[in-house]
Amino acid sequence: MDYIYFLANASLTLRVIEYLQRKYDSSSCSMTVIHQINGWIIKIKFRRPLTPQQHGDFKAFMNELGIPYELEIRLQMVFWSLETGQSPIDVMSRYQVAIVSHGSPDSNDIEAFRQQFTRGLGYCPETLA
Repeated sequence: MDYIYFLANASLTLRVIEYLQRKYDSSSCSMTVIHQINGWIIKIKFRRPLTPQQHGDFKAFMNELGIPYELEIRLQMVFWSLETGQSPIDVMSRYQVAIVSHGSPDSNDIEAFRQQFTRGLGYCPETLA
């Protein structure tokens, strides 16, 4: 099952990663994180179906942090390209998106992106807070 959400900032994205690492085995899910000017789009894919209780708990947690997101066609193509094994760098070039992380949920990817982006700008935009 795939869960796609829009989150307002990096802190919320990090909270999702912490939750996944605390509640689930790291090999049980994958996560793709895309940064946009106005926020973050995350896609979480569980390798096995969640129980009805896990599904409800997970959706409740995610709905507290963000909103379910309907992908526009360009982002559908981004996710499809990644799922078919194309390189994130190739996908970023082709579709002009910032793929921050793809694979096992990893907070280091988010932190590194946030630091590099902020260093380049000289200030921290709201979406990176």
